[in-house]
Amino acid sequence: MNDSADLLKQLRIDRSAPPPRDSRKGLWIGLAIAAVVLLAALVAWLAFGRNATPEVRTAQVVAIGGSGGANASVLDATGYVVARRMATVSAKITGKVREVLIEEGQRVEAGQVMATLDPVDAGVQRDLAASQLAAARSQIAGTRAQLREAEANATRLGELVDGQLVSQAQYDQAVAQRDALRAQLATVQRNAQVAGDQLRIADQGVDNTVVRAPFAGVVVAKAAQPGEIVSPLSAGGGFTRTGIGTIVDMDSLEVEVDVGEAFIGRVQPKMPVQATLNAYPDWRIPGEVIAIIPTADRSKATVKVRIALLERDDRIVPDMGVRVSFLEKAAPQQDQERPRGVLVPASALATRGDAQVAFVVDGDTVQQREVTVGRTLGDDREVTEGLSGGDTVVLEPPAELADGDAVRVAEGDVES
Repeated sequence: MNDSADLLKQLRIDRSAPPPRDSRKGLWIGLAIAAVVLLAALVAWLAFGRNATPEVRTAQVVAIGGSGGANASVLDATGYVVARRMATVSAKITGKVREVLIEEGQRVEAGQVMATLDPVDAGVQRDLAASQLAAARSQIAGTRAQLREAEANATRLGELVDGQLVSQAQYDQAVAQRDALRAQLATVQRNAQVAGDQLRIADQGVDNTVVRAPFAGVVVAKAAQPGEIVSPLSAGGGFTRTGIGTIVDMDSLEVEVDVGEAFIGRVQPKMPVQATLNAYPDWRIPGEVIAIIPTADRSKATVKVRIALLERDDRIVPDMGVRVSFLEKAAPQQDQERPRGVLVPASALATRGDAQVAFVVDGDTVQQREVTVGRTLGDDREVTEGLSGGDTVVLEPPAELADGDAVRVAEGDVES
């Protein structure tokens, strides 16, 4: 009996005892707290850490001067590629464009048809001249037939008048008629010649409706479209074109540079030069001085110098910017000792302490380099030590920028 009571007591629930704890619930709470902390750290980095990396603009260093060879640079200047033979081709007459047969970048040969004008008016004039010539030629044939008859009649009457079979008056009348027909034949022959000249002029008028290339070259601009009115002279309004297109003889490309009056004495005709296009800073193009234009620009205190390029390449196009180094022969030992210089924008140079430095981009960081600065060339400075051609430098470096700092290059950069 007591055993049964004890067993029943064991089956009773003790409601006064505390409920058991779930250990996994604490684990989940801890993980949630850690996730919140990590998310807050990520947001803080995006908001503050990324913006702490400065965004910079950059430019590429361009090598100039001697390269350890036989020539040394005595003067550097900047200029542009120009074409000595360039023409905006127009029609000789005013007319409506019928078709245009050129496109930009197309190469044309001398005499190649570039466009045609509506030939209706010129064609009508030619047909009229041809009809006048045919009429004049038919008059010649009729007059010649009459002349042959008059000459035979005069000959016959001449024989009869000698035998006194006809009167002298009849013979004289026949001779007069013969001479008149001779004069008339000469007149109609001249008229036929004039009509022939008029036909040739009319043919030229038809030919003037065809616009041809005056020389071989490349089309750099297409100015007219079918249906537009073109004229060799400006009509004073915006609805009349004065040209069909512009062509450039690429074999006539050369370089024009402005040299300061203080340095023009260093330049001589036939002097060797080395040209570097801004678009291709690692490409050295040999050349020579063609002429020094004998006039100065008083506003800039410069003298223009023409330079021939000794290499031809499709990459060279008009109006490209170019840097030119004027060279002269130097002793081999002097050439070997001459340092290789570079051009950098003046805004890339900064002062740290007592030294001038530039910051070279290396991946996502910058390297501070101490530089030796030489001449001032426009907006650029010559650096003789510390930088090499092809280096990428920071423009307008912030005052707090230091060696090894991380930077972000602005999109769409690098300048050259």
